Amino acid sequence: MLPDDVSAELRKLDSGSPLYATQFVDVLLAGGEGADVSDLHIHPTTKGLEVRWRVDGVLQLIGEFPRGAAADVVTRLKVLAGLLTYRTDVPQEGRIRQDGTNANTLEMRVSTFPTLHGERAVVRLFAGQSQNLYPQELGLPPEIETALLRLLAETSGAILITGPAGSGKTTTAYACLREVVRTSAGRRSVVSLEDPIEVALGGVSQSQVQPAAGFDLATGLRSLMRQDPEVILVGEIRDRPTAETVFQAALTGHLVLSTFHAGSAASGISRLSDMGIEPYLLKSGVRAMLHQRLVRRLCACAKAGCTACRHTGYRGRLVLAELLPPLTGDLGEAVLSRRDAQELARLAAKAGMTTVFDRAKSAIEAGLTDESEVRRVLGFADATGGGGC
Repeated sequence: MLPDDVSAELRKLDSGSPLYATQFVDVLLAGGEGADVSDLHIHPTTKGLEVRWRVDGVLQLIGEFPRGAAADVVTRLKVLAGLLTYRTDVPQEGRIRQDGTNANTLEMRVSTFPTLHGERAVVRLFAGQSQNLYPQELGLPPEIETALLRLLAETSGAILITGPAGSGKTTTAYACLREVVRTSAGRRSVVSLEDPIEVALGGVSQSQVQPAAGFDLATGLRSLMRQDPEVILVGEIRDRPTAETVFQAALTGHLVLSTFHAGSAASGISRLSDMGIEPYLLKSGVRAMLHQRLVRRLCACAKAGCTACRHTGYRGRLVLAELLPPLTGDLGEAVLSRRDAQELARLAAKAGMTTVFDRAKSAIEAGLTDESEVRRVLGFADATGGGGC
């Protein structure tokens, strides 16, 4: 579904009707599902609400619409997400779960935030149950896929998935857990600690933290380790206490998967070091450091624009990934010596790592994407610096 189609449907609605907000949200969510949207942005302005959605990592304008005279659109989202409608002065987060089209169950996270002209709302649409993937379906480079599948059979250590927001880290982490469940056939105890739980996974005991109640990631993980787990997913490493507990688990007979933000595989090591994780723990505990980015694929229309690509010239995305080599030899010594990300990247490349920048060049040469898209995602910095390209 094109943004113009959704915009036209929304403009047909009577903003003075008591049903306006309900109808507006229904049309917007259905349109987002049909267009494979990842996020919906509803931003208050002096005139009303500016609505955008994100497809393949890029925001597209839907239009500006009335808030609703008898019923406010953002208030309707808050009701669906179980949020406090009378609190408009503080950020809130909640979840919506409802039946979608094609027998899918839509899982959504709603985040509200007070701004100058009213509450801003962002809705994250998670993948439907029919879109659940395994590592073999992620489009990873063959050598990385093979290595990842082998690593998932290990009994201890940390498998860390890095990248910026929107790079598919959680999708990869969930795919790994599904593979563990499938291959173990119930013979491994698999648990997760998340903030929030994005998709329900069969065969996994999933828990969601409640920071307001003192149940944060670090505290929850320490307690979870007494539940006799073998494989643990920690949704995201955000601070030193969580990182320390992850490595404690990884070095005491648990296979731990987690995600965190880093600009490259090498800078992932540097970030953990900056958090206060001792170099010997990194060298012993990191089983794998996977870094990934998503770039848009060129449409078959060769950027002339067609209905299949919604006149953008791109259709779908492909993953660019790099996997840090084992932390042995010169690379291991560099970790122990707290060498910077640039030196770690150089040694990793020397040890045989194909960087995301090399993957990007190959993808351009193969006609899968183009230079402007790669620069949009990776930037312009020198590849050896762990930044863009």
